[in-house]
Amino acid sequence: MRRRTNASTRVLPDGTPLQNRLLAALPTLDYNRIAQHLRVQTTATGDMLYEPGRRIRDVYFPNGGVYSITTRMRDGSLVEVATVGREGMLGAGVFLGDRSGTGPTFQQVADGPVAVLAVSPFIKEATSSRRFHEVMALYAQATLLQTMQCAACNARHDVTQRCCRWLLETHDRVDADDFELKHEFLAVMLGVRRPTVTVVLHGLQQTGLISSRYGRLRVLKRKQLEAASCECYAAICGHFARLGL
Repeated sequence: MRRRTNASTRVLPDGTPLQNRLLAALPTLDYNRIAQHLRVQTTATGDMLYEPGRRIRDVYFPNGGVYSITTRMRDGSLVEVATVGREGMLGAGVFLGDRSGTGPTFQQVADGPVAVLAVSPFIKEATSSRRFHEVMALYAQATLLQTMQCAACNARHDVTQRCCRWLLETHDRVDADDFELKHEFLAVMLGVRRPTVTVVLHGLQQTGLISSRYGRLRVLKRKQLEAASCECYAAICGHFARLGL
């Protein structure tokens, strides 16, 4: 998932350079046809795109930023089950035949707009375009492997290692070494309380791997952050690379 740049010279309907890797992987004719149905939407941190039980009307292809798919527990708390950036899409369940929102899905780090495609043209392309279907199927597989790896990671690795993995994945999805990061969002991502997040980030800052101030975080030593993470970051990157995503 490390690819920080995109060689595509394509643009979204509003002229923004295309960064979403799924759309960039399509043949020119396929992309141009789909682009006629795309619209570009700007989102802000915390904006909710899907809610449980509500029928999905659009799918989203992030052109930057980080989006979190969560599960709401009985006590009302949220736990992240997947993170999506420009390597993927939101609403992949539609490709598998499910048009009902399964968990609160919102933006957690802002870094660019999102391309929006209504469900009807999405389903039409998925059934009529061989390459579009292949790309969506590969992404569905990558998402499954990522979710499996993260489940194992949450069970076996400590919160500092998991935090490093999450920071690395976020760093891959944005165009800068620093980005906005709310402690309450990171607590949801890691499944811990906010004070624990503060302690973990302070420890990483003390060792010089990051700096964190006023709701923003900066990656200072990328290689050392990779070393402090568990094997799951490299494993997830390997899954996406093997599938050509």
